[in-house]
Amino acid sequence: MIHRVLFSKVEESLKVSPATAITGPRQCGKTTLAQLLARNKKVYFFDLENPADLFALEDPIFALQPYSEDMVIIDEAQRMPEIFPALRVLIDQNRRPGRFLLLGSSSPDLRRQSAESLAGRIITLELTPFLEPEVVNDTKSRDRLWLQGGFPPSFLTADKKTSFQWRIQYLRDVVERDLGLLGFRLPPERMWRFLQMLAHNHGQLWNKTQLARSLDVGASTAGRYLDAILQTLLVRRLQPFHVNLGKRLIKSPKIYIRDTGLLHALLGLQTREQLLGHPVVGNSWEGYVIENISAFLPLGWETGFWRTSGGSEIDLLLISGGNVEIAVEIKSGLTPRPGKGFYQGCHDLKPREAWVVYMGNKIMPLNRGKAEAIPLAEAIRRLKSY
Repeated sequence: MIHRVLFSKVEESLKVSPATAITGPRQCGKTTLAQLLARNKKVYFFDLENPADLFALEDPIFALQPYSEDMVIIDEAQRMPEIFPALRVLIDQNRRPGRFLLLGSSSPDLRRQSAESLAGRIITLELTPFLEPEVVNDTKSRDRLWLQGGFPPSFLTADKKTSFQWRIQYLRDVVERDLGLLGFRLPPERMWRFLQMLAHNHGQLWNKTQLARSLDVGASTAGRYLDAILQTLLVRRLQPFHVNLGKRLIKSPKIYIRDTGLLHALLGLQTREQLLGHPVVGNSWEGYVIENISAFLPLGWETGFWRTSGGSEIDLLLISGGNVEIAVEIKSGLTPRPGKGFYQGCHDLKPREAWVVYMGNKIMPLNRGKAEAIPLAEAIRRLKSY
């Protein structure tokens, strides 16, 4: 099973750009995808977590120059910053499309290094864990993806206990190993508690003072912890949308554990019944929908949310050129009944469309304004058509 959503995008990029970068969290399938893309091609693979490959690339121009007519795949490329100026030199010598495919599990580092050295020479794409259109064909498979998350080793096992154990170990590895590799020397047990606190506050406003007090650290330290975990691509920071309407706006971002399987592991939820009986269920579904919709945004679109001190509130805004194109309310369950705050937000922002994304399968017009209740699959279908 492959990530079909990104596969064609990377194939197209390899046809037009001398370098392509795929970012994404560890074990989401980057290496597997790269190997499939490299079928029937002469490929040289370097893994920068392998000391032998690191040694081989100590002089990257000398090492890579002989492969000017072949594809070179470099995994964990962000671990060797000095390779990016060398790639610029090699690409300027020969701008043949598809020369380099870079993989990285730290998007900010890889994007920064690419922007500094490879501007105009590289296309960067993000690989997420499995998305709904890739693996969901009925309610049962949708519930499995929502509960177990989209990481292939977690989703592809039918044994819930095995899936849960894999996710717990994955999170332990992130805390005890990956953060250190990214340059963050943080106490593992304190970082584990921090992740659990993020899970309990999933989908809520970021309050670093409150979390700092619970961890017995300073507010600036709590902010540093969040910056660290954002580097792993496992957490989303959804920013509020600001527009001058003379209203008192909430300015704090909302925080989500991006993969709901990891969220549920942090909360100890192993079954669908446990999830449906837990207070996080609504915010969990909200995060699930946000991740799927975000992966299918048209080029140049951004996400945000809207909340005022007067009660006007919209879960997700899809924004283009500073204008709100689509307002999205997200409802768990089969009753897509938005609150007064959603309609007030639509009145304030005047989006082109207003959706209530819910768990049902029908498209239903709602009584007020131009809002519609639609399934997630329909929301994704519409976004693909833009």
